[in-house]
Amino acid sequence: MSIDDNELAWRLKHEGVRAGEIVAYRTWRVLINPGGWFRRSSDDRLHSVYMRDYVWHPDEPASGDVRTHGIYSFRRVIRSNEDYGYVKLGDGPLLFGKVKIWGEIVEHEAGYRSEFGKIVSLDYGDPDLLHKFRRIYRVNHGGPVARRISCRRYRLW
Repeated sequence: MSIDDNELAWRLKHEGVRAGEIVAYRTWRVLINPGGWFRRSSDDRLHSVYMRDYVWHPDEPASGDVRTHGIYSFRRVIRSNEDYGYVKLGDGPLLFGKVKIWGEIVEHEAGYRSEFGKIVSLDYGDPDLLHKFRRIYRVNHGGPVARRISCRRYRLW
């Protein structure tokens, strides 16, 4: 008889160990044309890759019960679909970055399933979408959020 991960998580006794925040890596999906319009647009929120209806909001942490699903993240940097290592489900481009996770955390071979998660940075993916979502989520890639500034003499973007 085999026990799946969720059943095993229900049986685990919580030992009360608190470790603080952990920095991990994650992938998000950008939904293009969610309203069926014929122009390239998105709904201005990042979504879970597998749970398409789960939305990551800019001003609140993502959350989930680790005994049923939780917030999944990886130990190693994810930079592309190939690094992600799973069959691509659904449509829409993917963005890759870092999250801080905390609360109840279940550790797996490839990463973690946590109770809470918050986007720290968006690091890889389509440059235009990275720029857009860095502004929305007020996160950056190693420095201040880049602004699109152009003038006659200097073109910064």
